Amino acid sequence: MKKILLLSMSLVLTTYIFAQDITGDWKGLLKVGATQLHLVFHVTKTASGLTSTMDSPDQGANGIPLDKTSFDNMTLTFELSMVKISYTGTIDNAGVINGTFNQSGLSFPLILSKSNDAPVLSSPKIEPKEPTDPNDITGEWNGKLKVSGMQLRLVFHVSKAENAYSATMDSPDQGAKNLPMSKVKFEDNTLTLEMASAGIEYVGKLDSGKVTGTFKQGGQSFPMVLTRAAIAKVEMKRPQEPVKPYPYYSEDVTFTNAKANITLAGTLTLPKITGKFPVVVMITGSGAQNRDEELMGHKPFLVIADYLTRNGIGVLRFDDRGSFASKGDFKTATTFDFATDVEAAIEYLKTRKEINVKHIGLIGHSEGGIIAPLVASRNKSVRFIVMMAGTAIPGSELLIRQQELIGRASGMKESDLKTTKELNTNIYKLVDKISNNDTLKAKITNYLITKSKELPELNIPEGKTVNDLIELQLSQLMTPWMLNFIRYNPAPTLEKVQCAVLAINGSKDLQVPASVNLPAIEKALKKGGNKHFNVKELPGLNHLFQECKTGLPAEYGEIEQTVSPLALETMTGWIKTAASSKQ
Repeated sequence: MKKILLLSMSLVLTTYIFAQDITGDWKGLLKVGATQLHLVFHVTKTASGLTSTMDSPDQGANGIPLDKTSFDNMTLTFELSMVKISYTGTIDNAGVINGTFNQSGLSFPLILSKSNDAPVLSSPKIEPKEPTDPNDITGEWNGKLKVSGMQLRLVFHVSKAENAYSATMDSPDQGAKNLPMSKVKFEDNTLTLEMASAGIEYVGKLDSGKVTGTFKQGGQSFPMVLTRAAIAKVEMKRPQEPVKPYPYYSEDVTFTNAKANITLAGTLTLPKITGKFPVVVMITGSGAQNRDEELMGHKPFLVIADYLTRNGIGVLRFDDRGSFASKGDFKTATTFDFATDVEAAIEYLKTRKEINVKHIGLIGHSEGGIIAPLVASRNKSVRFIVMMAGTAIPGSELLIRQQELIGRASGMKESDLKTTKELNTNIYKLVDKISNNDTLKAKITNYLITKSKELPELNIPEGKTVNDLIELQLSQLMTPWMLNFIRYNPAPTLEKVQCAVLAINGSKDLQVPASVNLPAIEKALKKGGNKHFNVKELPGLNHLFQECKTGLPAEYGEIEQTVSPLALETMTGWIKTAASSKQ
């Protein structure tokens, strides 16, 4: 899940001028405690909209590409999801942008002004050295984090002036250098490094020339060993990803959701530039996703689209609203809003002469597998749908089962699983029962405070309080999307679907368990009288339809395969039959 306002004719003209002049270089000074950081944003306009990069010259980081750039109603928004950065500011009549810079839950005021010659500043470079004293902590230390199967290299440069230590951090795989640490401490051979602005902490023990410790960020902990030796970048192997030039027609397109008054951007691939082809609209899972549904170093929708198009089926896939090149507000959207984006995609396809409008289908993965039936139940233009790990049980029930399965497979104690299940079950009951958000928030807060006294063994991260933990829980729970997801039961909608349906699930899916959801899907379709459906459990596959060992999300990035050939063949063969049938 990602971030992101009849006086006179002169006011109208001012708005127009600023809209045109938002491109260029914008600079500001970010104050984080006693530290000051210069930031420069370079905004450019392309055919698909605004794009931008960010420089942090005091940290030696330049040209960092931002995920999202938008300028609507005099408000400029930037987002960089990888490091949880967002900025929102409003431009005034003097051409100055007043806004807020957010990172990892922390907020700082940041004013941006236009510069035709934005300065590029530099910071002193700390040269690595080979210490002669094995207990000397100064110099360069290299480590790597393994996060969901992906390797992230980190480099710490530690220096000492008189009796005080200081340090900077590089994250070469993210293109960041010389990020200043807010706290550096070395006592009793224990190294402590903190970066308050990003919620980062590392504590490790120096012994025999290496530091063994734990890296923490955002409530998560990861073991990390630091050594003097440089670490080579690991290139992830993704053998299924197609390489240009493709043996088919590919076009970047935009279309409008008139109901939401937003423009969505995507890619249409067709077997040939001429002809009339069956086509599918692909619908991503939860969270802000791009058109390739890119996650954990994989691009599942790119691989699926490539396979289908090579086999005679056109594909339209698009960036989620408010994400990447698509406009709109992702943060306030729910499953029902995303369904209108899919309907806009269908209407766009009807305008294309290459599309057989009688053979338009939908492929939805995870949450997309909830959206596809929602659209098909009310849109007669949908001839067939494919539910990839879609659901037919209430969101509250799905989340409880998901948490339990993943927790058990990860080695959680049964007592902890029981406690978590009880807590979340009672919270979800409150969500189902109470519609007023203020009342709901107060009830959940009181409940968690009470339970924290009854359950002193609750894991509260070091340096955090019960209130901090409650605020974190509420920030994740009290979003329009999450509240709607918990309350929504897809089964009644599935009962209204009369087009052809293929529902597939991996037997090792721990996020949407096949043993519960496939029978529920079949039951709903039968109850509604649908006679054109096929329900299949695919052996050995996880939530991303990869061949796997455990099904845990931590494996996703470690697996080279993006989508199992079995899943690709199953969908392709069924779609060809469904598109040609006279149901």
